[in-house]
Amino acid sequence: MTQTLELEELETSEGTTVLVGAASQRDPSRVAVISGGGSGHEPAHAGFIGEGMLDAAIPGEIFSSPSVTAVLEGIRHVSGPAGCLLVIKNYTGDRLNFGLAAERARQEGYEVETVLVADDVALPGFEQPRGLAGTILVHKVAGAAAWTGKSLTEVADAARQAAGSIRTIGVALGPAQLPGDAPDLERGAELGLGIHNEPGAKTISIDSAADAVARVIESLEIAAEPQKMVIMLNDLGGCSAQESLVLTHELIRQIGPSRIARFIGPVRAMTSLGMQGFSVTAMPAEDALVTALERPTTAPAWMAPKRVKESPRRTKSRNKKQPDTPMEVSAGNQIEERVRQGCLTLIELKAVLDDLDRSTGDGDAGTTFRAGAEAILADLDAGTLGFADPAAGMNRVATILETRMGGSSGVLLAILTTAMSEVLARDANWADALGAGLNAMMHHGGAEEGHSTMVDAIAPAFRVLDAGGSLVEAAREAESGARGTAEFAARSGRAAYVPDAASSGVEDPGAKAVAALLTAISRN
Repeated sequence: MTQTLELEELETSEGTTVLVGAASQRDPSRVAVISGGGSGHEPAHAGFIGEGMLDAAIPGEIFSSPSVTAVLEGIRHVSGPAGCLLVIKNYTGDRLNFGLAAERARQEGYEVETVLVADDVALPGFEQPRGLAGTILVHKVAGAAAWTGKSLTEVADAARQAAGSIRTIGVALGPAQLPGDAPDLERGAELGLGIHNEPGAKTISIDSAADAVARVIESLEIAAEPQKMVIMLNDLGGCSAQESLVLTHELIRQIGPSRIARFIGPVRAMTSLGMQGFSVTAMPAEDALVTALERPTTAPAWMAPKRVKESPRRTKSRNKKQPDTPMEVSAGNQIEERVRQGCLTLIELKAVLDDLDRSTGDGDAGTTFRAGAEAILADLDAGTLGFADPAAGMNRVATILETRMGGSSGVLLAILTTAMSEVLARDANWADALGAGLNAMMHHGGAEEGHSTMVDAIAPAFRVLDAGGSLVEAAREAESGARGTAEFAARSGRAAYVPDAASSGVEDPGAKAVAALLTAISRN
């Protein structure tokens, strides 16, 4: 069901804006719930106004508390005889400005209560923890209590119970960039950041999403919690949908589905401009709190809690994975040594190939070829790759490239080596095998010579070998063919989708890799 956000903008006497719910939603016999804070946290403002949550949100300047005047006029606009509750994040500016506004409102005859949210656990034992994304859960609990007709005291008590049970910590790859400011290149990944771009509690090195999630879970001390938890994953503003889903998977996996009573997210509940990071909030799944979180609301930014199920039962593939078996090596270990030197060459070329690929692709050609080379070396070292039977050896290479190299290059080379294996099994020579592999690669990949691909290095090498030339001569022609790819526009592969100017004068990284491989093999 699509929710429609009905808002009114109240312009204060000082020219600032207060966001309030539509007049049709305001009931003077019901407690009003108000919150706010610095701009940069937009979802915590307008997105959580609606039936069952906030009645008004008071935005300030970027990362700054709203003024006393703005808060006071918000109280006047939405509060009736039942009074209002101010939900305040524990920052000095917010505490002072909302606090003074509350005192002035009481002087005017309004019933006002305040609840302070201090859910940050970045600095254990710190006397003034900050208010973070857990504030949104307090909004929901307070709003649910207010919309069910509870008194101001009851609404405040419910909000305080929620605020006292939540804990949050954030992690980001770098700080937020304020409009008009240059990027801060001195700060890197940090654990325990505030939402106002304050430095984190510690600088950390993050190896993966799993690593980042593990750091957060450790800081939240979830393992020591005896009961099930409500978990909220909050995007600080810069995570892609894919990254958010990966983080969701890791959170559920590492905490364990059986320990999560409800999961909220991934959601942009409390952002920090476009900060590339996330925070996790944990709250014990007490019945009253869960009931409040599940109460329907028209606030469009709220994401309803979900139950977490165990992963579906996995069935085994009909093609059982065969264990790697030892393979005999060729006479004098000659072929294996040539392959080894070729792989070492590709590993050394990683940076060069990545740089070439950045002109027309995503800059990972060298990384891809290195992955394939390292996988082949691993099997050589383990004795599970050998060429006493060339056909069997090439078939094993094809399997390695298909499953462990990745990218289009890995699949294309797996096609080439598979076809070579089939021909070698018929006692054909290496030249005929390379020709068959080349034809299969061109057929399935759609590339021809002159399209600025690996074919431009393999095709001339094949012609030399087919005419009875040596491997050294074939490698020389492959190098020449690879250099020639800089002279014409790409017509196949990812490079074909970029402007000709981007690839002009740039050697195709795949062709260069193949030529370097053949050159290294020919030297042994």
